[in-house]
Amino acid sequence: MAVLITLGVGWGSTQSLGKMATATGHQPFGLIFWQLVVGALVLGAVSLVRGKGMVFSRPAMTFYVVVAVIGTLIPNATFYASVVHLPAGIMSILISTVPFLAFPMALGLDRFSAGRLAGLALGLVGVALIASPAGGGAVSLGWLLVALVGPLFYAIEANFVARGGTAGMDAVQAMFGVSVVGSLLAAPIALGTGQWVDPFPMGQAEWALVTSSVVHAVVYASYVWLASKAGSVFASQTAYLVTGSGVIWAMLLLDERFSPMVWVALVVMLAGVALVQPRGKADAAA
Repeated sequence: MAVLITLGVGWGSTQSLGKMATATGHQPFGLIFWQLVVGALVLGAVSLVRGKGMVFSRPAMTFYVVVAVIGTLIPNATFYASVVHLPAGIMSILISTVPFLAFPMALGLDRFSAGRLAGLALGLVGVALIASPAGGGAVSLGWLLVALVGPLFYAIEANFVARGGTAGMDAVQAMFGVSVVGSLLAAPIALGTGQWVDPFPMGQAEWALVTSSVVHAVVYASYVWLASKAGSVFASQTAYLVTGSGVIWAMLLLDERFSPMVWVALVVMLAGVALVQPRGKADAAA
């Protein structure tokens, strides 16, 4: 549970930092490229200290490509595109749809129980309260749908990792490889679509991207570890904490404000998290 909370608070900050990174007009794939480069440098440094680098087996290369596409390129592209048009707090709220999407995918792998289903339902109730008129959730439906593509692919990724593991690699090795391969995939897309980003000179937007990238690299590696140890549905509960902390980060960093109903909804979401527990063998690990 301590890992879950740390992931949620750290990941929650990336919503606001990501919005700050788009403030000067930087485009999605240019931002994604540099995010992955920074992530590769951070995880590469950790790998160097540990003496455990990338693995180049066929299963490992397959893992790198699949996770880079479904866990970074697609969800981050839709995030950066939609966060320009939606408040960072709303983006954080939408992350809490990941458990709803992951749950039906995970049936047969994660243990089903009425308590877990009730916990997921409470999370969805919380989202509904925030999206209601009383929660001040009036947003563009089109961009709302675009923003929901990210949670869908995070749910797919969580189940992919939970079912297939990380090809014999630990989380740092796995995400180091994903960052390297993902940057190689993002570079030609950014150049070919005219979305290349020149990060110099470094301003507030560029520093926000660097900070977000460092945080993302660390929490993403931890998230992959948690999904492999505790099951995809439990790991996806990170989304509820991302929602709560993301709203707070949006208030602190972007001066966004929300109605009292939002705070009621967050309590409901956290109650949902409390009802979802990891598989028995993963209790100690989580």
